Amino acid sequence: MSKVYTGASMSLDGYISGPDETGFDHLFKWYGNGDVEVRTTHPELTMRMTPVGAEHFRTIVDSAGALVVGRRLFDLTDGWGGNHPIGCPVVVLTHSVPDGWPREDAPFTFVTEGIEQAVERARELAGDKAVGVNGGSIAQQCLDAGLLDEVWIDLVPVLLGGGTPFFERLRTAPVELEGPIWVAEDKDVTHLRYRVRKR
Repeated sequence: MSKVYTGASMSLDGYISGPDETGFDHLFKWYGNGDVEVRTTHPELTMRMTPVGAEHFRTIVDSAGALVVGRRLFDLTDGWGGNHPIGCPVVVLTHSVPDGWPREDAPFTFVTEGIEQAVERARELAGDKAVGVNGGSIAQQCLDAGLLDEVWIDLVPVLLGGGTPFFERLRTAPVELEGPIWVAEDKDVTHLRYRVRKR
């Protein structure tokens, strides 16, 4: 069965975005602070990372067989123009399928029956690879449902003072994590991975 993980760039005070969707210039600074060119499926989103950051990002891309995201992110990005930057299938958890979707030319699947069905569909699409789930509400739902295996954090040395927490109002709290099971020190960020301790 595919491993399910969530990952996000997070401030030291626990936020994955600042107040009113701000702070991304700080949270994603490590995407552009090096000399190693890292391409995505979108040429305009080519990044320049340190060797450590580039290796970490390539690990994410290589390990992900499918992603689960929420409708809000899908709408904010306008469906990434029909192709996610890391180039894998995307399952969108939503209350209703947006107009004009699904499209034959875009690897997006829409699930309206809940997080368990969204993850199950993503596992089918992922095959032997891992399933990545978006931070925030989607990660929280996965954790509460006992579906999450690992938490990956790109810890950024900034205090945003408010905004969207990585995890909020968990029904199953406290949740114990094992680790870190992997650490990589980088410029402007520390990459961490934790394993979710199953109950």
